[in-house]
Amino acid sequence: MTDSSLNQGNGNSNGKRSAPPTNGAHNYHNPSKIVKFNENSRSSGKDPDGSTKKSGQTSHLTRQDYLIQRQALPIYPNRQKLMVEVEKHPTLILIGETGSGKTTQIPQFIVEQGIAGNGMIAVTQPRRVAAITIATRVSEEMGVQLGTTVGFTVRFEDMSNFRTKIKFLTDGMLLREAMLDPLLRKYSVIILDEAHERTIHTDVLFSVVKTAQKRRAEQASKNLKIIIMSATMDVDHFSSYFNKAPVVYLEGRQYPIQVYHSKTPQEDYLFSSLVTLFQIHKEAPADHHILLFLTGQEEIEAVAKNAKTIAKELDGKYPPLKICPLYATLPSLQQLDAFSNPPQGTRKVILSTNIAETSVTIDGIRFVIDCGRVKARTHIPATGMDILRIQRIAQAQAWQRTGRAGRQAAGFCYRSYTLQEFEKMSPNAMPEIQRCSLTTVILQLLALGVQDPLNFDFMDKPPVELIEGAMRELFLLGAIQSIDKPQLTEVGQQMAAFPLDPRFTKLILASKEHGCTEEAVSIVALLSADSILVNSTNQREQAMNARAKFASSEGDHMTLLNILRAFKTSKKKPTMVLRKLCEPSQPVLRRGSAQAAGRVVREDEHSHDVVLPSNDARTTLLTGRALPIRCRVPARRPLSNVGIPAESIDPSIVGVVPCQTGVCGVHGIGSDGQALRQTGHSYRSGLDRGSAQRYFATIALDE
Repeated sequence: MTDSSLNQGNGNSNGKRSAPPTNGAHNYHNPSKIVKFNENSRSSGKDPDGSTKKSGQTSHLTRQDYLIQRQALPIYPNRQKLMVEVEKHPTLILIGETGSGKTTQIPQFIVEQGIAGNGMIAVTQPRRVAAITIATRVSEEMGVQLGTTVGFTVRFEDMSNFRTKIKFLTDGMLLREAMLDPLLRKYSVIILDEAHERTIHTDVLFSVVKTAQKRRAEQASKNLKIIIMSATMDVDHFSSYFNKAPVVYLEGRQYPIQVYHSKTPQEDYLFSSLVTLFQIHKEAPADHHILLFLTGQEEIEAVAKNAKTIAKELDGKYPPLKICPLYATLPSLQQLDAFSNPPQGTRKVILSTNIAETSVTIDGIRFVIDCGRVKARTHIPATGMDILRIQRIAQAQAWQRTGRAGRQAAGFCYRSYTLQEFEKMSPNAMPEIQRCSLTTVILQLLALGVQDPLNFDFMDKPPVELIEGAMRELFLLGAIQSIDKPQLTEVGQQMAAFPLDPRFTKLILASKEHGCTEEAVSIVALLSADSILVNSTNQREQAMNARAKFASSEGDHMTLLNILRAFKTSKKKPTMVLRKLCEPSQPVLRRGSAQAAGRVVREDEHSHDVVLPSNDARTTLLTGRALPIRCRVPARRPLSNVGIPAESIDPSIVGVVPCQTGVCGVHGIGSDGQALRQTGHSYRSGLDRGSAQRYFATIALDE
């Protein structure tokens, strides 16, 4: 390799890492329990089912097929030993290498053994995309419909019901549940997965579940079991915090991974990563896909543009490329595109931030390219501002990224930094709670009944200036009575009930006095959701010209409000408005395309620059529930004529919520009272049937 030459590192001649290193990257020290696996049983170069299925082939797996895949995981042969440890201890720390199967299998083992009893199993994830994809996989393995026995809960989307036994949810959602029930009574087992991430919500949850476990034991109610899982963490630190909890190490990776480091330091890691990508592309089979880690949306778009340009020049000489971006602000539908199989003979290249660093399995990934950087948020108490800095990753993060290559077959990880640079990295990343704004956290703690946030039982205590700065801000917002003895005011109690930044909540509450509630709620909704402006690299100039029509000299907030008002007051035909305002790659229902009940509504793909939420999108922010978003279409054709096949309707769904734009599609309650749902969209609601019917009573399809 020329500019990004790599050498095989980590002192491992064959690249195989059968156990985590003990040089500080994982900080394993005398684990009290060791569960070893037979490494000779690992397959190499095949999919988990033992086949050599090529990417791009559609898979219709039976439960027997899934069972074969489960049995191939390193964790499966020792499930009985593991469940003995889970049943014996109230709290257990579980360390398992990436690809061992801990995230998907542990909850299933607990259900099969009946350890949870009549209670529910909660499995937390730091990111919504991980919660959704893992829940989908587990439901397929168990042969149940998603949203029944296995479900998930993320912001604005709840796919669970009273029958749910295993629920995957984000850290923030479980924390909000704890605000309503500090003892978390409906859960028998809580699994805190990817604990090494140390997000703000995760750190608060550590203390919340620890306290709930203690109080439930004191009240002689049903005991709560806690399992902390990760592939990379400081186990001594975690064990000490959780009252000397025993540690179980699940030894063995399903597939070996070869790790290569750059021979020389790379000043331009973007160029180095791009060179490495195309060197792999020229040599590897087409069904061996590539995952490239970058720091943010701007870098991903720049690399994607360059990669497409280079791929056109190589057209015909090498397999075609499918470039898939993956970052947090990308619409959910486009995020899930990264998990779909490309056409036969096409290589998929995922350009991702650290969103794909943990818990996510993308089919066919054989190569990982690690740029060695991450964009981290840091709060400056003196100015009250948050800044994003590009910085070096920690060793734990590097191993997590490496593990993405060995999920389904033997893989390779190319690091755009030298072995010496890797050894100088910190063992673990600094917890978010020590570098981010704590205003929301302090408000939540006060709502949970914590009297003294300064002495709260954090695993790693945040700087005093961050806590004092948060309380000072809450005092200025009128949420607490004083800084010295913080107690929630009536306004503070109202603010704690909102799933919003306290500043946004105060804005909404204060708007009533100034007679501008509609404008305030609209602006808060626009700021709280993903950006309504879609930046297309191919049409950037046209996009800027389109936005100039709505620009306001009073600031960006008024510009966003102008866009929303323009959409609401548009007098053009509905379908024309939808075509101009929907985001690229989102489907829209064509006028007159629905013929009779029971037929699939035809879709059409289109592209433009501006995405607008509809008026009722704001209701979700105010209630914290997934409410329908009204699509204002003239009532000329009854909803019963908008057909969705019966087999695509989930009987547990009693309302519908459109895709993220809030303007795509026409949908509602059918003539039989069942919710209509369009396959491929996220139409879910917690509404009762009557409320849903009232919401959609005025919606019909345009002639």
